[in-house]
Amino acid sequence: MTHYRIERASDGQALARLAAQTIASHLDLALDQRDRAQLALSGGSTPAVAYGLLGQEHLPWERVDVFLGDERWVDAEDASSNARMLRQTLLKDGPGSKAAFHPVPTVSLPTPEESAASFASAIQRVCPGEPPIFDLMVLGLGEDGHTASLFPDTKAPTITDRWTTVGRGKGLERITLTAPVLSAARQVIFLVSGSGKVQALSRLLDPSESPDRTPAKLVTPRNEVLVLADEAALVGVTAAG
Repeated sequence: MTHYRIERASDGQALARLAAQTIASHLDLALDQRDRAQLALSGGSTPAVAYGLLGQEHLPWERVDVFLGDERWVDAEDASSNARMLRQTLLKDGPGSKAAFHPVPTVSLPTPEESAASFASAIQRVCPGEPPIFDLMVLGLGEDGHTASLFPDTKAPTITDRWTTVGRGKGLERITLTAPVLSAARQVIFLVSGSGKVQALSRLLDPSESPDRTPAKLVTPRNEVLVLADEAALVGVTAAG
């Protein structure tokens, strides 16, 4: 059974600060143990604030490989692009700009399926292991229980024989890491903010919850999962399961 450890923040801004400090601490530890560290990040408004703060942390960023856990199949300059968000936050200026960013190839390739295959090849070139092992996997949690682009009632959550696939959600095609890769990370962090996430977070922490309804339950690393959440998302949550 997956074990979860909750760390609370008073509000979204405090959560962003906590997330930046926590990610930096885990990267620092990984870089003490290995020549390079591999980091996968999620999209979202709270993460964007956290990544801006993270980019100011004084780490040997030139030894960090940054990936996205998922990406919308849109142009890199589209307002909904997670890569664009990272370039405007973590990678914009300051120490974090020295990180090696490996964006998901999107509309530069003819189909989402080809983009997914190309992204898988890029990951395998950089990350060791079968499945590839990230040092740190930062994930969001949707109100419907999805994480990365593993949406309920779609095919993507069922894919276990490859490292990336095409996810479809909220009217867009997306490229996403699959559950085996999400689960292989040395450390998984869920970043959860806002009252709209109360039910989804409760379901994630419920040992009896079905991953069919809540695909975030498919993330089952060997180490405990760290959940960073603000008070609004933790209403009614008393313990981790």
